[in-house]
Amino acid sequence: MNIQDYKGVFVFAQQVDNELSGIALELVGKGKDLAKDLGTEVTAVLVGSGVKGLADTLAEYGADKVIVVDDPELAEYRTEPYAHALASVINEFKPEIFLVGATAIGRDLGPRVSARIHTGLTADCTQLEIGDFPINPVPGKEQLHNQLLMTRPAFGGNTIATIACPAFRPQMATVRPGVMQKADREVGKKAVVVEYNPGFTPDNKYVEILKVVKAVSDVADIMDAKILVSGGRGVGSPENFKILEDLAEVLGGTVSCSRAVVDAGWKPKDLQVGQTGKTVRPNVYFAIGISGAIQHVAGMEESDIIIAINKDETAPIFEVADYGIVGDLNKIVPALTEKLKAELAGK
Repeated sequence: MNIQDYKGVFVFAQQVDNELSGIALELVGKGKDLAKDLGTEVTAVLVGSGVKGLADTLAEYGADKVIVVDDPELAEYRTEPYAHALASVINEFKPEIFLVGATAIGRDLGPRVSARIHTGLTADCTQLEIGDFPINPVPGKEQLHNQLLMTRPAFGGNTIATIACPAFRPQMATVRPGVMQKADREVGKKAVVVEYNPGFTPDNKYVEILKVVKAVSDVADIMDAKILVSGGRGVGSPENFKILEDLAEVLGGTVSCSRAVVDAGWKPKDLQVGQTGKTVRPNVYFAIGISGAIQHVAGMEESDIIIAINKDETAPIFEVADYGIVGDLNKIVPALTEKLKAELAGK
C-alpha cells in the first residue's frame, strides 16, 4: 500500500427511503472541517436506488463532490451489496479518510467494509481531529503529521482513548449521531457529481427481503428538541414523571431520561440520553434527579445551558451544570412550572 496515493475526506451519506439521515449531513460538516485542515476536498458517497436527486442537498451542506452508486440492488439496505458498493468506491477513488455514521446501518456496514479493504476502524467516535501521532513525541520513534486522531469512550466510559491508523489507508471511523454539527446550508450550492456503478451480481450472501414492516411511533425524537426536561432514578416513579411532563409542556420542550429510567421500564429506550442512548445538543437541558454518571454526561454535555436539580449537593451533575438547585424536586419542579406559567401568561 502506497499511502501517498490516498487523498481526500469521504463520508458515507446514509439515506433511508430516499431521505438523507441527519448523520449524513453531520458527517459532511465534520468532513469539511477535516478536509480544510488537510487542504483537500470532502466527498459524499451516496448509495441507493434513484437517489441522485439527493446530491444537491449534500452539496448545500458542504460536499465538494458526490459519488452516486445507483442500482436496483441497493433499493433497501442489505449488508452484502452495500459493503460491495463502498469497498469498490474506496478501492477506485482511494480516500485518505472515510467516515460512517454509528447508526444501526453504519455499525453493520463499517466493520465489513474495513475488513474487505484491509484497514482499521475506530468505532463510536465522539471527536475527530487532524494532528500528530504519537501525540507526545517518543524518543527514537518518528512523529507522523496530518494523521486522523479518533477519540472515543473506552472501558464503559471511564476513560477516553485517542486512536490513530498511521500505517493503513483509508483511516476509518464510525461517528455517533448528534455529536458533530451540520454546516450552515448554502442554498443553491452545487457539487461535482460522479456516477459510479461497480456492478452487482447477487449470490448466496445476498439476503432476500420478503416484506418491510415499518414501526409507527408517537415518541418525539429527542435529538431534534431545543429544550429537554430529563429525569433520572431520583424522580422516584414513572407516575412522578408527570411533573416533568408539565414543565416540558410549559416550555414547549420534550421529556427525556437516563439509562436507569429505561432499565426500570419507566420510559422507552428512544428517550434515553447518554453513551448507550442518544447524544443531544439542545439549547436548554434540565437534569432532574440525575446523578451525573459519566455515561450520561457524555450524551448531553454539549447542551448550551444545563440546569440541574438534585437533593444531593455532591452529585457529579453539578460539575457540568451552568445552574444548580439543591433540594426536593417534588417541590422545586412544580413551583418552577407555576412560576413559568405565570410569567408566560403575563406576556
